[in-house]
Amino acid sequence: MSRTVFRALPGVLALVAATALISLGSPARAAEDGIVVGGQPAHVKDSPWAVALSSRDRFGDARAGQFCGGVVVAPKKVLTAAHCLSREALGVDVGSVHDLRVISGRDALRGTGGQETAVQETWTNPGFDPATNAGDLAVLTLADALPAKNVIPMAESGDAAYASGTEAMVYGWGDTTGGGDYATSLRSAKVHVLSDATCQQAYPGGRNGAYDASSMLCAGELLGGYDACQGDSGGPLVARGRLIGLVSWGNGCARVGYPGVYTRVSAAIGWMPKTG
Repeated sequence: MSRTVFRALPGVLALVAATALISLGSPARAAEDGIVVGGQPAHVKDSPWAVALSSRDRFGDARAGQFCGGVVVAPKKVLTAAHCLSREALGVDVGSVHDLRVISGRDALRGTGGQETAVQETWTNPGFDPATNAGDLAVLTLADALPAKNVIPMAESGDAAYASGTEAMVYGWGDTTGGGDYATSLRSAKVHVLSDATCQQAYPGGRNGAYDASSMLCAGELLGGYDACQGDSGGPLVARGRLIGLVSWGNGCARVGYPGVYTRVSAAIGWMPKTG
């Protein structure tokens, strides 16, 4: 049986309630058929805008508290998925997470180098609808500015980077198999932007979710095998050197016929507060 799942780690309360990592809102594993999620090691020196969201208080120290991804779009602004900051993901209201940080400049979560920057303020898109997954965007304001070289430009509406067939890369520290095998160092996977018609066919509604081209984008491979997964939520989908998507949701991970669904950044630009 398949499940439509978000791609954040489950909250602390869920971890206490089960011995295995589970997908949000579901008693099932993220990908019950265990298809391998393709990918390769990546390095933050080549992708400095890829960052990890961390709370050791909520998620422990084993992975430096990592539970979602993010992307730097201004020296003090990081985009992530709205569901990453939900009570379901964190186990508490985000305002009660006093050690929320962004880890940057570090391949290995518990490695040396890089920095951990405190989050000063959070903004969650008021239009986010957890029932439909539309509007899945949040903005973190950092207490201290990151270097300007860490910033990636956002692709606006009409950018060729959104064209069907465009090669893209997705980044994260999440599950590498769909079976709870979480990476400790940054990884990336090559995928292709898919047409809206393909995405709407994969997700026409019902229990597998509904694709909305006005707020979503999907990418993957028609034969599966390459995809984002649990723990990658909020991380970047990059094409032609520009940010086009944020990891949001999907039916399992890397399953044939079910590509990953991303928050469409061209739409998000219009939702978010000024990011300067």
